[in-house]
Amino acid sequence: MDYSQVLLMRSELSLLAVIIILFVYDLVAGERGRRYMHPLACVLMLAHVLVNIVPQADTLELFGGMYRSVPMISLVKTILSVGTLVAVMQSGEWLRREDTRYKQGEFYTLTLFTLLGMFFMVSAGHFLMFVIGLELASIPMACLVAFDKYKHHSAEAGAKYILSAMFSSGLMMYGLSFVYGTTGTLYFDDVAAQLTGTPLQIMALVFFFAGLGFKISLVPFHLWTADVYEGAPTNVTAYLSVISKAAAAFTLLVVLVKVFGPMMAAWDTMLFWVIIASITVANLFAIRQTNIKRFFAFSSISQAGYLMLGAMGGTPGGMTSMVFYALVYMIANLAVFGVISAIEQRTDGKVSISDYDGLYRTNPRLTLVMTLALFSLGGIPPFAGFFSKFFIFMAAFGAGFKVLVFVALVNTIISLYYYLLIVKAMYINPNEHPVEAFKSDGWTRVSLLACTLGIVAVGIISGIYDGINAFAF
Repeated sequence: MDYSQVLLMRSELSLLAVIIILFVYDLVAGERGRRYMHPLACVLMLAHVLVNIVPQADTLELFGGMYRSVPMISLVKTILSVGTLVAVMQSGEWLRREDTRYKQGEFYTLTLFTLLGMFFMVSAGHFLMFVIGLELASIPMACLVAFDKYKHHSAEAGAKYILSAMFSSGLMMYGLSFVYGTTGTLYFDDVAAQLTGTPLQIMALVFFFAGLGFKISLVPFHLWTADVYEGAPTNVTAYLSVISKAAAAFTLLVVLVKVFGPMMAAWDTMLFWVIIASITVANLFAIRQTNIKRFFAFSSISQAGYLMLGAMGGTPGGMTSMVFYALVYMIANLAVFGVISAIEQRTDGKVSISDYDGLYRTNPRLTLVMTLALFSLGGIPPFAGFFSKFFIFMAAFGAGFKVLVFVALVNTIISLYYYLLIVKAMYINPNEHPVEAFKSDGWTRVSLLACTLGIVAVGIISGIYDGINAFAF
C-alpha cells in the first residue's frame, strides 16, 4: 500500500488538526486566553466543514480495505460535521458558567473525538475498524454525559450510559464472533459472499442489530434514553440526540445491505416489528411526559423509528431518504435544544413543559424558532420535516411495506398532538410569571437563525435531495 494515500483521508485529518490545535491552545492559554476558546472552536469547525463541503469524487480504500470512503460516506461526514458545528456554537453560554469555564478544552476534545470515532465507523470496511470507531465514539460520549457531574443527575446519567454501552458492545462483539466463526473473515465484502443464513448467522445478525439498536435508541433497546437525556447537560443531549443517532443509523443501513444482504428476508422482518414498536411506544410515552428533555427523549426514539424506514428493502432510494431525513431531523432538533439550552442558562434550569407557558409574551423570537422546529418534527407542510417524511414513506412504500407505512402515518397523527401541546403552552396557556425576556449570545442566535433557514428551505430546495440521491449506492 502507498502510505501517501493516508493524506486522502481529508475529513479525518482536518478534524484531527482541529482537535490538536484546540488541545494545545487549552494547555498554553491563560485566564485571558480562555475567553477566546469558544470563538476559536467555532471558527476551526467552520473551516473543517468548508474544507470537506465538497464530497470526495473517488472511491478510497486504505489499510487493506479496512477503511473505505465513497462520495455518499463523504457527504454523511460533512452532515455530521455541520451538526457538530451547530452544537458547539450553542454551547458557548453554558461553557462560560463558573463551574464549566475551566473545562472548555475537555468539552471540545471529547466532543470532537466522538465525531472522529463516527467518521471511522461510517468508513469501516472491516468489523475491526467498525468496532474501533464505535468505541472511540462511545467512551468520550459517556464522559460528556457525566460532564456536569455535580448538577442535574449528570453523574447518574453517565453511569447508566456507560453501563448500557458496555453491555450493548459486548453483545454486538459476541455476535461478531459468530460472524467470524462461520465465515472466517471480518471484511464486509468477504462476509457477504459466505453468508448462507445458518442459525448461528441469524443469531449474529440479531446480536449485531441489538448493539446498534442501543445507539439509535430503538425499542426495546431504548430504556436508557430518557434518563440519560434528562441527566446530561442540555448541549450534550442535543449532540447525542442527532449526531450519534445519524451516524449509527447510516452505518446500520450500510452493514445490513452490504454485509447481511443475503439475509435480507430475516432483517426486513426484524426491522418491521422494531420500527412499529419504536414509533408506537415512544409516541404513547411522550404524551405522558412533563419534563421537556424526557419529552424529546421519547420524541427521538420515535424519530429513530421513522429514520429506519429508509433501511427497509435496502434500496438506493431508501438510503437517500434516510440521509435526507437525518439532515432535516438534525436541523430541527438542534433548533429545539438550542432554545431549551438558552432558556435553561437564563432561568437556572427550567425544564418542565409548564415553564414554557406564555413564553410568546416575553420571548417571541425563541417561540417562533421552537414552533417552526416542532412543526418540522411533526411533518407539517411546507416545512422540511414534511418532505423528509414524504420521501422516507415513499421509499418504504416502494419497497413493498405498505402496512408499515400505514402504521407510521397513524403514529404521525399522534405525534402531531403531543408536539402541539408545547405550541399550545407557549402561545395559549396562561402564566403570571413567564420566562423573563432575555437576549441570547451571538453564536446561539446565529445557530438558531441557520436552523430556522434550514427548516424552511431544505425541503423546498429540491437540489438538496437530488444531490444526495446522486451519491446513493
